[in-house]
Amino acid sequence: MLAETICSAVSAAGLGIAAVTAYRKRFLTATRIAAYSLVPIGLVLTGVVEWVAGIAFKPSVWLGFGVLGLSWLLFMTTRAIERRSGTTRAERKAARAAERNEAVAPAASAPSLGAGATAGPAAAKPQPRAKKKQEAAAPGDDFSDIEAILKKHGI
Repeated sequence: MLAETICSAVSAAGLGIAAVTAYRKRFLTATRIAAYSLVPIGLVLTGVVEWVAGIAFKPSVWLGFGVLGLSWLLFMTTRAIERRSGTTRAERKAARAAERNEAVAPAASAPSLGAGATAGPAAAKPQPRAKKKQEAAAPGDDFSDIEAILKKHGI
């Protein structure tokens, strides 16, 4: 009963504001205000306000929302546990290494996406002379990677 009275008062106030706005020759704005002010009284007449008030003040409805929340929490917890225990650490490490190795272009000597995992102990400690040779040959390496990619796609 209180909700219906408040909605009626809001509608009456809105129609009053619309009348004042129309008096000031702002008819488009007045029509829009009147449309908004008729919504609460329309909801009262259709019974939506009574239905919402009935739902909001019933303890069984709130208990239902609690059960739905608990269900969602359990579902998300099981997903998180499943995601964490789905693989071992060694399997995840091997998967990451495989992803890095997939970035190697055909006939390329290094991964095309940057410095990745290098194989062998000799590659871990480059000699100073070899480093200077690599710096000098860096532009050629870039072009060989590009050529390999173009050949792969038949261009």
